Amino acid sequence: MTNDKTTYLSPREVCKTLLGAADVLFSNKARSGCTVNLPPTGICWVSGDLHDNVKHLQTIEKLACLDTTSDHLVLQELIHSSDESGDTDLSYQTLVRVAELILAYPNQVHPILANHELSQAMGKPITKGCGDLVHKFIQGVHSVFDTKSGMVLKAINAFIFSMPLAVRSQSGLMCTHSLPDEDKMILFDENIINREVLVSDIDEVFGSANLVVWGRAHTKKQIKELGSRWGVKLFCVGHALVQNGIEVTFPNMLSINSDHSNGAVLPINLEQIETANKTITGAIMLSSGLKTKQ
Repeated sequence: MTNDKTTYLSPREVCKTLLGAADVLFSNKARSGCTVNLPPTGICWVSGDLHDNVKHLQTIEKLACLDTTSDHLVLQELIHSSDESGDTDLSYQTLVRVAELILAYPNQVHPILANHELSQAMGKPITKGCGDLVHKFIQGVHSVFDTKSGMVLKAINAFIFSMPLAVRSQSGLMCTHSLPDEDKMILFDENIINREVLVSDIDEVFGSANLVVWGRAHTKKQIKELGSRWGVKLFCVGHALVQNGIEVTFPNMLSINSDHSNGAVLPINLEQIETANKTITGAIMLSSGLKTKQ
C-alpha cells in the first residue's frame, strides 16, 4: 500500500483508488447480498468508530496480520474527524487510505456501513460540535479539488455504497455498526442481511439499513432473540461513546471505540466465538499496544 500523500491530492488517482476498491468490495465471492461471510478459521480484527484518527488506523494496520491471508480486518465510521478545532475536514483521505488497503489485501479488509458515511453519501446533515459535519466534509473536498470536486464526491459516494452492512462468520460472529432500537424491531426487515440494500432501506427514516446504523436503544432480551434467529453468538458494534474503548453491553454484545485516547481494537479467533466477557479480555489499547485489563 502506498503512503504517498501526493496521491490524495490527485483527483484522478483518488477516483481510481476509490472506484477500484468499490469494485473489489462488490466482487468479493464471500459476499452475499449486503453481508460478507467470513470463514470459520483465522483472526478477525474488529475496530470501532475511527473518525479520521489516522494514528490509530496506522496502529491497527500494523497489528492486523494481513499478510496472513486467513486474517481479516473490520473497520467502521472512517470519516468526520472528532477534532472540534474547526480545522478543515480532510477525512476523505482516510477513505482513500482504506481503499488502498482493500486493493492491497482484496477480500480481507471490510469497511462496514455506518451512519456517518451513509449520511455523507445521502447528503443528510449530522450536527456535532462545530456544526454540520456533512457540509464540512464537502467543503474539505472542495478546498483540495476545486473544479474536480464533483467527480471526487461521486467516487466517494460509490465507495460508501459498496460497503457491506454486516460482516459475519460461520462460527457465530457478526459485526455491524449498530442494531435497530428495540421499539423499532416491528419495522425492521431481518432478512436484509441476506439481500442487497434497497433505496427504500436507506432513503426512509425507518428503512432497515437506517435502523441498523442509527440504533442505540437495545435490550438484553432483544439482542439475545436476534442472535438466536440469525445464528449469532457474539455481536460487535460501534456507534456509542465507550469511555474505556470497549465494554460488554450484553452477554452476547460488545461495543467498541477506536477514535479517542482510550480507543481499542479487538482480535477475535474465528475458530471459537466466546461470550462477550471472555472475548473482551483480548482487546488491545491503541495508545499502548497492550491488552486491556478487564
